[in-house]
Amino acid sequence: MLTDIEIARAATPRNIAEIAARLDIGAGDILPYGHDKAKISRDFIAGLDGAPEGRLVLVTAINPTPAGEGKTTTTVGLGDALNRIGKAATVCIREASLGPNFGMKGGAAGGGRAQVIPMEDMNLHFTGDFHAITSAHNLLAALIDNHIHWGNALDIDPGRVAWRRVMDMNDRALRAMVLGLGGPANGTPRESGFDITVASEVMAILCLANDLNDLQERLARIIVARTRDGRPVTARDLKADGAMTVLLRDALQPNLVQTLENNPALVHGGPFANIAHGCNSVIATRTALRLSDYVVTEAGFGADLGAQKFFDIKCRAAGLRPAAVVLVATVRALKMNGGVARADLGTEDVAAVQRGLPNLLRHIENLRLYGPPVVVAINHFSSDSKAEAQAIIDAAAAVGVTAVVCRHWAEGGAGAEDLARAVVAAAETPSDFNLLYPDDLPLWEKVETICTRIYRADHVEAPPAVRRQLDEWQAAFRHLPVCMAKTQYSFSSDPKLLGAPEGHVIPIREVRLSAGAGFVVAICGDIMTMPGLPREPAADRIGLDAAGQVVGLF
Repeated sequence: MLTDIEIARAATPRNIAEIAARLDIGAGDILPYGHDKAKISRDFIAGLDGAPEGRLVLVTAINPTPAGEGKTTTTVGLGDALNRIGKAATVCIREASLGPNFGMKGGAAGGGRAQVIPMEDMNLHFTGDFHAITSAHNLLAALIDNHIHWGNALDIDPGRVAWRRVMDMNDRALRAMVLGLGGPANGTPRESGFDITVASEVMAILCLANDLNDLQERLARIIVARTRDGRPVTARDLKADGAMTVLLRDALQPNLVQTLENNPALVHGGPFANIAHGCNSVIATRTALRLSDYVVTEAGFGADLGAQKFFDIKCRAAGLRPAAVVLVATVRALKMNGGVARADLGTEDVAAVQRGLPNLLRHIENLRLYGPPVVVAINHFSSDSKAEAQAIIDAAAAVGVTAVVCRHWAEGGAGAEDLARAVVAAAETPSDFNLLYPDDLPLWEKVETICTRIYRADHVEAPPAVRRQLDEWQAAFRHLPVCMAKTQYSFSSDPKLLGAPEGHVIPIREVRLSAGAGFVVAICGDIMTMPGLPREPAADRIGLDAAGQVVGLF
């Protein structure tokens, strides 16, 4: 069996100008990065303002398991299938982070016959967007310490600097550290640390900004520290927003690539859904909607995180209205939710599937709170039996939802045509779109609403300092949505608590204000904004062969 990278390498990509032409983008409106990828120019995007928009389809999933779900694979396969049945469709997904690619997760370009190419480039440095974000973020960090060093005219309290540094790699040793040691020439000693780039507020800002002007305004609003008397200090106060915008100028332009079947795909931005808002950029999504009949996009991890943030943060900020939602599940993942060990997943066990179904049904219930119709995509594995798949189909039908077996991993778009037809039928059905909570709900009540209505927690716990901090932000930032940073593996804060738990407690250990991005981050339990590497990182298997080609990347 060919690996993902071997399948991608055997593909015959078309020149990126041909892919652009599919979207009526002229050769003068793209900025090619080689022959198979390009950025779309700012002027072209600006010229689309006011154009009619196609239908937006969100792909989300049940909670991830080691057994695999295939959300990105399904997103790409569905996009290819929609094109096969005569719909002009574009895929919109996030860029890959080097952290998980060399850590645990592997690549983020899809899999099998449902991939975005060039797979190697996308999973490595791509067009340099993440490096630009890292540089802009760390420029601001350097300017803070430089300001303190040269007299501290703003009276920044070194003990109240909130802006940490970032890097696009998992490195637990950098989570907590002391800066400025070695005497006055090396700055002022203070505690700080690193987050991963995908958790950076700059990443969130790039993905939520409408254009360069909006980007700079959002960057200027970043609150980086407090003065000794408690006043906020912003990036604008440090005169950092202009230089940061310069570094991000090109990164703000969406990246155009193609699927294995030579259909257009926009790949742009990459905030994690377990520690950030988990969606590709507003600019990419909006551009695709104005150029296509259907846009298929994804939100990170399970629907309790990715879909909730897609709706309540991205759609709220950008005024997007999804026409349908695809919920991805696998027989294998549901059996794991039903208590089957990973080594035994290849054995038929309908009862285990049925025991795992509460996780799927919980996500369906939650998605229905928002209004758009839901379709379940059963991402097929060769070990699945007909009886196991039928158990999922029957359970979905019992709650009024269509479930479709999909074989896009093995067959490409042809294997997802039934899913495409089901999605079109759902998307063409009139529906309402609702947000989970109103803008003016107090911040703590927003946290409670997410935890009790989506996670089904009994209650939320937080130390007094967290509650006081939210109360302090209430007057100026009450209107902001909340971005939950929580384990992706469970509805609860315990990654080992699978299925559909109820009555648990969500502990909030910290809150962070992202005034530029436009949300408040609530950090739950043991979740880390700088992940660590596993015992056997994926990097152990990645290298070059004798021909200089990448091996081990998946």
